Amino acid sequence: MAKPNHVTDYIGDKTEDALDSMPSRKDPVPGPSTNPSTNIIIHDILLRSVGRLSRMTVEKALLGRQYGKQFAKDAVENRSIVQTLAAYGVTKVATKSIPGAAIVTTGLALKVLFDRSQSRRQSRVKGDKALKKNADGKTAI
Repeated sequence: MAKPNHVTDYIGDKTEDALDSMPSRKDPVPGPSTNPSTNIIIHDILLRSVGRLSRMTVEKALLGRQYGKQFAKDAVENRSIVQTLAAYGVTKVATKSIPGAAIVTTGLALKVLFDRSQSRRQSRVKGDKALKKNADGKTAI
């Protein structure tokens, strides 16, 4: 067995140990199917769906406080494919390794410092323009 080297490995091992200790069944397969591969696919789809719904809800709530519900809904739901893929890629890099997380964190910190070095009004106007363009569906792709 491979040595666990990621936090998900440790949690997965603990979950497996808990399921293995179930005395009511011999070799329990968590999920609706008796095929573990099918159960993994089902769980993956459910987890991704819940993650996406919760992420969109939080984003709409954060934007909605300042810009109103309809604008927030439009801005979150009208993202371009490029924006979506970029966010996905950065998230993958950040969650794959500690150096990846450090690189992404450094990049985000530099972006915040850059935004703060601009005048507050100029920075806010640029951000508002980008959100308005996104909400109107006028993004590049």
